[in-house]
Amino acid sequence: MKSFVLLFLIITFNFSAQTESDEVIVDSDLTFEESVSGITIPESIRNNLILIDVQYYSFDNKLHKGQLLVHKSVEKDLREIFEIIRETKFPIHKAVPIVKYGWNDEASMLSNNTSCFNYRKVKGMKTLSYHSKGLAIDINPMQNPHIKNNKSLPEGAIYDKSIPGTLTDSSIIVKEFKKRGWIWGGSWRSSKDYQHFEKRTN
Repeated sequence: MKSFVLLFLIITFNFSAQTESDEVIVDSDLTFEESVSGITIPESIRNNLILIDVQYYSFDNKLHKGQLLVHKSVEKDLREIFEIIRETKFPIHKAVPIVKYGWNDEASMLSNNTSCFNYRKVKGMKTLSYHSKGLAIDINPMQNPHIKNNKSLPEGAIYDKSIPGTLTDSSIIVKEFKKRGWIWGGSWRSSKDYQHFEKRTN
């Protein structure tokens, strides 16, 4: 009888552990219409956007599900790269479409949010950002700030290569983006935008 009870407890424990490990924490579960609401987007751009689900391990070491609003032409790239992110457990704090931040890039960055589409201009310029077409992504802004004139954006962010979730020249994530033709802001000369990748198309 004792051996039966012990066996039952072992099976129950293993089942519970497996169920807990398989549980996915949902960071974002929007519909496409919800992800593009509250802002006027040209139809030529809107028609080329797609909302994709991605999985990643966050800084709590648990598996999460987020979403990215991206240009259809880079859907394959980002699905492949996020599969590598999941497999290697490169930590992503969260990935939530910027509609949740009222289309405010600063608020999204301060929340350490990874995101793609945001219909906006390049800061300090009149030209549209590659984010405006869903052809750019910012990853873990608090670990990978945009540094220009010795100032970091978002404010208070520190670039430290020893911290998990930080992108460097040797990062497999950076290499995978470059392999697919993306440009990394960490390679720029006038400033270093470590969070930023963009895919320039004709």
